[in-house]
Amino acid sequence: MSGFSIRQLEQGDGSSLESVNALFAEVFEDSDSYASARPDRAYLERLLSLPHFVALAAERDGAVIGALVGYELEKFEQARSEFYIYDLGVAKWHRRKGVATALIEACVLIAGKRGAHVVFVQADYEDPPAIALYEKLGRRAEVLHFDIAVTPPPR
Repeated sequence: MSGFSIRQLEQGDGSSLESVNALFAEVFEDSDSYASARPDRAYLERLLSLPHFVALAAERDGAVIGALVGYELEKFEQARSEFYIYDLGVAKWHRRKGVATALIEACVLIAGKRGAHVVFVQADYEDPPAIALYEKLGRRAEVLHFDIAVTPPPR
């Protein structure tokens, strides 16, 4: 882990979570999702206080160069949980230097300490580097993913 450190964000780290959001907007080239309606600091601080929310930042010289955001999902069929890596991104100039692997390993450690059964992540078919990373660290499961739109109730 040369040249950067990994830390779990906690309540009081709202500004760092804002930096994570900005990083994801750049890395995923998706400013509509990550920059058009940014949550305010109070929302981010509340999110950081939730026990099932996990945000990890890879930092170098005080700047966020990579991040992982995940959620602990408590299961009902057995007394255990699973961790879902929702977003994982590394700034362009810091890729292929072990940052993403270190973020995943830190998430796995947290999951293990909480007694989780597994950590899982999804990847787009059009992202061979991500697929290669995940295949290196885990086993592949072919699934179908569906987004079901939610319509807000009428006012």
